Amino acid sequence: MFFFESPAGLFLAVLSIIIAMGAQMRVKSAYSKYSRINISSGLTGAEVAHRMVRNIGVSVVQSTGGRLSDHFNPRTKTIALSPEVFNGRTVAALGIAAHEAGHALQYNQSYAPVKVRNGILPLAQIGSTMAMPLVMLGLFFSSMTFLIDLGILFFLAALTFQIITLPVEFNASRRAVEILERNSYLQGSELSGAKSMLNAAAMTYVAAVVTSLLQLLRLLILANRRR
Repeated sequence: MFFFESPAGLFLAVLSIIIAMGAQMRVKSAYSKYSRINISSGLTGAEVAHRMVRNIGVSVVQSTGGRLSDHFNPRTKTIALSPEVFNGRTVAALGIAAHEAGHALQYNQSYAPVKVRNGILPLAQIGSTMAMPLVMLGLFFSSMTFLIDLGILFFLAALTFQIITLPVEFNASRRAVEILERNSYLQGSELSGAKSMLNAAAMTYVAAVVTSLLQLLRLLILANRRR
């Protein structure tokens, strides 16, 4: 797509890359820092996650492969934690485990943004798959420029999903911090560290929205030039 770019479009593309890389570097740095700080309670990430969700029907907290691969699967009601988090007794391990348990609590309480996000998920998946191919076809074939507009509409669906994801992620982190503090799973500087790490992780979602907005602006510039 760079073949069709104007100087403004190229600038937006480079800016998007810088923002995305910066957010990823920040979260990796925070994780590396707080995964080296052991906690006083001696609990593992798996133990904390299980305690948080044991009364809401989420009975499975399991270890999964990979690094930073932690997630909650609402279909199976399973919290999957990477080995370092599952077995870890560090600030990072408890923060991440509690965050994923926070997502389980959201589903259990029918948190509104989760319901909205799930409702538009099928359209967002189609949008993320179809948007760029449609734009490219519209750029290559002058008689099919309407495909650019269609691609932009699909892209908007995917962007909407990303925007709705923001309150979901921030709320899960807020729930995590509140429970970690209320139950004294983390204390003092441990809790502050968990907040910092979760904030860094949340910023990756903010960065994703910003880069998508910049991408949308690029697409609008391309569409305008093509016309």
